[in-house]
Amino acid sequence: MRIKTNVKAYRAAAGLTQQQLAEKVHVSARTIISIEKEQYSPSLMLAYRMARVFGVSVEELCRLEENMREEDAYETI
Repeated sequence: MRIKTNVKAYRAAAGLTQQQLAEKVHVSARTIISIEKEQYSPSLMLAYRMARVFGVSVEELCRLEENMREEDAYETI
Protein backbone atom coordinates (compact mmCIF):
# COMPACT_ATOMS: atom_id res chain seq x y z
CA MET A 1 0.00 0.00 0.00
CA ARG A 2 1.37 3.40 -0.99
CA ILE A 3 1.08 6.45 1.22
CA LYS A 4 -1.39 9.03 -0.04
CA THR A 5 -0.13 12.59 0.16
CA ASN A 6 -1.32 16.14 -0.38
CA VAL A 7 1.83 17.07 -2.30
CA LYS A 8 0.05 18.09 -5.51
CA ALA A 9 -2.43 20.34 -3.70
CA TYR A 10 0.23 22.00 -1.57
CA ARG A 11 2.54 22.44 -4.56
CA ALA A 12 -0.20 24.05 -6.62
CA ALA A 13 -1.23 26.31 -3.74
CA ALA A 14 2.40 27.40 -3.38
CA GLY A 15 2.56 28.20 -7.10
CA LEU A 16 5.44 25.80 -7.67
CA THR A 17 6.03 23.60 -10.68
CA GLN A 18 7.04 20.00 -10.16
CA GLN A 19 10.55 20.93 -11.26
CA GLN A 20 10.75 23.83 -8.78
CA LEU A 21 9.62 21.65 -5.89
CA ALA A 22 12.06 18.94 -6.94
CA GLU A 23 14.93 21.43 -6.86
CA LYS A 24 13.91 22.70 -3.42
CA VAL A 25 13.90 19.19 -1.93
CA HIS A 26 16.87 17.82 -3.94
CA VAL A 27 15.15 15.13 -6.01
CA SER A 28 14.21 14.75 -9.67
CA ALA A 29 10.99 16.09 -11.12
CA ARG A 30 10.15 12.47 -11.96
CA THR A 31 10.16 11.67 -8.23
CA ILE A 32 7.65 14.45 -7.56
CA ILE A 33 5.49 13.26 -10.45
CA SER A 34 5.54 9.69 -9.11
CA ILE A 35 4.60 10.85 -5.60
CA GLU A 36 1.73 12.95 -6.94
CA LYS A 37 0.43 9.98 -8.97
CA GLU A 38 0.72 7.77 -5.86
CA GLN A 39 3.17 5.49 -7.68
CA TYR A 40 5.91 6.13 -5.12
CA SER A 41 5.85 6.78 -1.38
CA PRO A 42 8.33 9.41 -0.20
CA SER A 43 10.96 8.51 2.36
CA LEU A 44 10.55 10.09 5.77
CA MET A 45 13.37 12.54 5.04
CA LEU A 46 11.86 13.58 1.71
CA ALA A 47 8.43 13.99 3.33
CA TYR A 48 10.06 16.15 6.00
CA ARG A 49 11.79 18.36 3.39
CA MET A 50 8.55 18.82 1.45
CA ALA A 51 6.58 19.56 4.61
CA ARG A 52 9.11 22.27 5.50
CA VAL A 53 8.74 23.84 2.05
CA PHE A 54 4.97 24.02 2.53
CA GLY A 55 5.05 24.97 6.22
CA VAL A 56 2.97 21.97 7.34
CA SER A 57 3.60 18.86 9.41
CA VAL A 58 4.65 15.57 7.86
CA GLU A 59 1.43 14.08 9.24
CA GLU A 60 -0.64 16.67 7.39
CA LEU A 61 1.36 16.35 4.17
CA CYS A 62 1.12 12.56 4.21
CA ARG A 63 -2.55 12.41 5.25
CA LEU A 64 -1.55 10.26 8.21
CA GLU A 65 -5.02 9.80 9.68
CA GLU A 66 -6.53 8.74 6.35
CA ASN A 67 -3.67 6.36 5.61
CA MET A 68 -3.93 4.82 9.08
CA ARG A 69 -7.69 4.27 8.68
CA GLU A 70 -7.10 2.53 5.35
CA GLU A 71 -4.33 0.40 6.81
CA ASP A 72 -6.56 -0.60 9.74
CA ALA A 73 -9.40 -1.48 7.35
CA TYR A 74 -7.01 -3.54 5.22
CA GLU A 75 -5.76 -5.49 8.25
CA THR A 76 -9.29 -6.45 9.31
CA ILE A 77 -10.11 -8.08 5.97
